[in-house]
Amino acid sequence: MDVMTAVLTRRSEHILHAPAPDDAEFTYLLKGASLAPDHGRLRPWRWILLRGDERAGLGLGIAAETGADAAETERLRTTYQRAPLSAALVFVPRDPHPVPEWEQLAAASCVAHSLMLLLHARDYGSIWRTGRLATSSGVGEFLGLRGPERLLGMLDIGTPDATAGRRRRVPDDVSESITHFEELRKSEGDG
Repeated sequence: MDVMTAVLTRRSEHILHAPAPDDAEFTYLLKGASLAPDHGRLRPWRWILLRGDERAGLGLGIAAETGADAAETERLRTTYQRAPLSAALVFVPRDPHPVPEWEQLAAASCVAHSLMLLLHARDYGSIWRTGRLATSSGVGEFLGLRGPERLLGMLDIGTPDATAGRRRRVPDDVSESITHFEELRKSEGDG
């Protein structure tokens, strides 16, 4: 699959089944994704892979933090077991460092998107999950986050449901988001 086809056809997959990449294949794909833009090659990120019952702890961490009753605790426990593999992207800022934190955060985001495209090119599906996962101190504690680390999100990974309809999105008209510098100079002169 060429890169443009991957970009145009990748979708967030809400229903994911086994198989998912094993550790060796995930590592191989991450090696490619790690070539995403990263000023200083800092790799200000790390991934935590969760499979099987390990993922239940994500929901239990949120339940404990929110004081959920038994029914809500069970719902949260199962909510985060929707895919055969959950990959937590942890932002690890390199500080002090001359590369500003915002640029390091952009590098971590780029590696996640590159990984999603590589997964799609291998016929895996994925969906980026944030919300309470990314802000929960209980989830952070469960994952063993240290110091300034923070969870950016969770990438659920598996094989897309074969019965789900695939609608190709039409790219938006982005021409209004492009300005030619020459036009800026002209508009400044008019004022």
